[in-house]
Amino acid sequence: MKIRRVLATAVALAVTTPAALLSVSPAYADAKPTAQTQEKQSKPTIKELEEAAAEAQKAYDKAVKAEAAGRVELEKTLDDLSEVNGTHPLAVASAAAKQAAEDAAAAKTAADQAVTEAKAALDALTEDATEVERTAAETALSEAEATATAAATAKTAADTAAAEAREKLDDARVAAVRAYGVLQNAAENALAVKAAADAALTKAIKEAEEAGEGEEGEEGGDCEPELDLTSKVTGLPDKLVAGTSTDFSLRVTNGSDRHMDEVLAFVSVHATDTSGLKDTEKFFRLQWSTKSAPKWQNADPDTYIDGVGALKPGAHADVKLRLTLDKATPAGNGVAFFAADFFNEDGTCGGAPDLDMYEFDVKAAGSKPGKTDDAKPSKTTRPGNTGTTPQGSASGTPATTSTNGSLAATGSSSATTSIALAGGAAVLLGAAAVFVVRRRKTGADA
Repeated sequence: MKIRRVLATAVALAVTTPAALLSVSPAYADAKPTAQTQEKQSKPTIKELEEAAAEAQKAYDKAVKAEAAGRVELEKTLDDLSEVNGTHPLAVASAAAKQAAEDAAAAKTAADQAVTEAKAALDALTEDATEVERTAAETALSEAEATATAAATAKTAADTAAAEAREKLDDARVAAVRAYGVLQNAAENALAVKAAADAALTKAIKEAEEAGEGEEGEEGGDCEPELDLTSKVTGLPDKLVAGTSTDFSLRVTNGSDRHMDEVLAFVSVHATDTSGLKDTEKFFRLQWSTKSAPKWQNADPDTYIDGVGALKPGAHADVKLRLTLDKATPAGNGVAFFAADFFNEDGTCGGAPDLDMYEFDVKAAGSKPGKTDDAKPSKTTRPGNTGTTPQGSASGTPATTSTNGSLAATGSSSATTSIALAGGAAVLLGAAAVFVVRRRKTGADA
C-alpha cells in the first residue's frame, strides 16, 4: 500500500524551498528570495498543487539562468587566475615566483659550473707553479664554492615560494569551481522539486478521479490522530560503519481500546556525507521481516511495511529490521524515521501524528565505531493528516508547518539537520538542496 498523504510534504517543499536555492552567491543571483509560507491543512487541493507546480517551474527557470550566469563568471575567473596571462593578483604573484625560481635555478647552475672550473684550474697547476699562483687558485675555488652554497640556498627558498604561490592560485581555482558547483546543484535540485510538484499534482488528480472527487478536492474519510498507536525502536546504534549490517527491531503497540484491522509501519532512512552536500542514501539498504512475513524484504521509503497485520487492544507486533551499508558509503550523518498507521474495514483510519526520529553517525569502511550507544529518539511532527511522509526538524526539535510558518526559515549548523529538514521527502528534493538552504540561513544569522 502506497503512502496516502505524501502530497502535503511534497507541496510544502515545492513551495518553500526552490526560491531559497537561488540565493547561493550574490555574484550569481540578482535578487534575494522572499520568505514564503505554507499554511497547515489536512490535504492540499488541486488548485494549491497547481500553484505549487507553477511556483516550482518559475524557481527552476531562475535556477537555470543563475547557473548559466555562474558558468560565465567561472570562465572569467579562471581566465583571470591563469598563470600565463592572468591579471588576478594571485596569478601575477605565482608567475613572478615561478620566474624567480627559474632565475635562482639558473644562478645555481652557473655557480656549480664555476666550482667545477675552479677545481679544474687548481688541479691543472704543475709542480713549477709558484706559491702565489697556487694560493690564487685555491682562493678562487673557495669563493666559487661559497657562491654555489648561497645559490643553492636561494634556489630552495625560491622553489618554496613558487610552490606556495602556486598552491594559493590552485586553491582560488578550486574555490571558483566549487562556487559554480553549488549553482549546478541548485539547478539540479530545483528541477527535482519541479518534478516532485508535477508528480504530486498528477497523483492528486488521479486520486481525485478514483475517489470521485471534483476539481475542488472535496474531503472524504479523513484519518484521525491516534496517540496510543506507538512504535518503539531497539538495537539501532548511534554509530554505523560502512561495509557492515546492523539488525534492530521496531515494536508497534496498540495501546488504545479499539481493534485495528490493519496496522502498517512506516520506516525511512536518509543520509548525507560530512559536508551535507552529497546524498548518500543509495549506499543504504533497509530490509524488514515479521512473524507473518519471515522472509527478508526490501523496505521502500514510499511504501508501508504491511507485515504487522491486525492488532487487538493492548496487543503489539515486532518488525525485524536490517540496515546494510555498502563498503563505499562515505562518512557522514544519517537519520531514521519511524511511525505507524491503521486502516479499518469500515473506512476509519488514523495513526501517530508524530514521527520518531533517530540520528546516527556514519563511519568510513574499516573504522572502529568506538563506544556505541543506542540511538535516542526525538519527535518530529508530520504535516497534514497522519500517514504523511516525514518532514524533519532542526537539531531534533519538532518542525511544524503551521500558519505563517516557513520551512525555508528552519536552519542549523548541523549536517544532520539538512537530512532532518528533508525528512521522508528527501527522495523528492535531495539533501544537497536543503544543505544550501541551511547555509543561507546560517550565514544570515552570523
